[in-house]
Amino acid sequence: MIPDPMAEPGPPRPAAPGTGRAGTQRAGTGQAVAGADAPLPAHLLPDSAEVGPSGRLRVGGVDVLELVGEVGTPVFIYDEQHLRRRLQEARQAFGPRVAYASKAFLCKAMAALVDQEGCCMDVSTGGELHVALSAGFPAERLVMHGNNKSEAELAAALRAGVGRVVVDSFDEVERLRRASRALGARPQVLVRVTPGIEAHTHEYVMTGQDDSKFGFGLSSGAAEEAVGRLRRPGSGVELVGLHAHIGSQIFALESFERALEVLGPFLVRSGLGELCIGGGLGVPYVTGEAAPTISEWAAAVRAAAARAGVGPDVLLTAEPGRAVAATAALTCYTVGTVKELPGLRTYVSVDGGMSDNPRPVLYGSGYEAFLPREVLAPRPRVVTVVGKHCESGDVIVKDAHVPEDLAVGDVLATPVTGAYGHSMASTYNKVPRPPVVFVRDGRWRLAVRRETYEDLVALDQL
Repeated sequence: MIPDPMAEPGPPRPAAPGTGRAGTQRAGTGQAVAGADAPLPAHLLPDSAEVGPSGRLRVGGVDVLELVGEVGTPVFIYDEQHLRRRLQEARQAFGPRVAYASKAFLCKAMAALVDQEGCCMDVSTGGELHVALSAGFPAERLVMHGNNKSEAELAAALRAGVGRVVVDSFDEVERLRRASRALGARPQVLVRVTPGIEAHTHEYVMTGQDDSKFGFGLSSGAAEEAVGRLRRPGSGVELVGLHAHIGSQIFALESFERALEVLGPFLVRSGLGELCIGGGLGVPYVTGEAAPTISEWAAAVRAAAARAGVGPDVLLTAEPGRAVAATAALTCYTVGTVKELPGLRTYVSVDGGMSDNPRPVLYGSGYEAFLPREVLAPRPRVVTVVGKHCESGDVIVKDAHVPEDLAVGDVLATPVTGAYGHSMASTYNKVPRPPVVFVRDGRWRLAVRRETYEDLVALDQL
């Protein structure tokens, strides 16, 4: 019987506030190791990850290789209990108005799970709204986002009775007024404010700076004007608070604290009773990274709000997405070719790619790779893991550390793919999208079936 070094893995202690970095950890031991060829750190795996007697990975009590044998590859495997625990932590930290950001990962099974854990959920398009309502999610616990909501989307949200609408532009103020009048509704709204904060993250996911397509600028006076317009008689809405979102994959809590420094006084002047700080909390993706927990994030937000003069009677909420879903899942592929280019690199091609994980192509995002058949094996071999698409840029992991004996036919996994993998997946090159499987208590269930070739032509017309 091999000892289980992943028992109660837990995240490593976060680095000093603002750094988002920590030393490399040997899986499950908390001891620093030298070199990137060490086994995959346990904090990059779902909470329930453990090593079985033969050294193979188990998640949710399910042997990953046995599961792959039944459903095939590629496949997204989610630890259901991991998702539930993060939602429970978010609700405890921010209260029942905390909203899961569904853009990170949404299907009917996920919407039902969020509902069961008593959280709210934000949706940003008519499509996300439809999925949530199709799953039976209570409309009054939905928050409607979007920087360009159409008349039809706003009407659908009002007819459904969504709990909050986040107003993003002056055009939308007028659209909401018309829709409210036509439907006899009076929605509760938040004004999205751009606080002028440049968070330390990738420029494509920075949203809090003055030059942003989102929200009303604070420094320009647009936010104050929006509040004034929405308070006028005949606006058709009930203004209840402010909303801000400064970006995504943020490790430095001081970015949120700086946002509160400028948002707090404006909230107090406006006399509003609700402030949503949005989402954006980062998660570790590769060896050496660490991030604050949702609870630590909430504590920092509350302390910063108090310093900014926000009273205890103000409702402080947030919208975590990545922090809930990312580490809950891993993606399993099958290795199809191993191509050695002497003096250059080794390409390992798998049966997925940029169609199921476009983040490396879009943002240059880093990932790890490992073999579920031998989780604790050293990973001294450096390869480039690529997909099957007709693009040189179809790279999943540029410099992946893998075991020396990786070979064609192996199942190779990338961890931390629970956010913005399935939700951003495409059918480029007409590659069907992978299924989503939830695992828990030694059992698995299909949350999203594998797309078929017939699905690829279902919308075509001759």
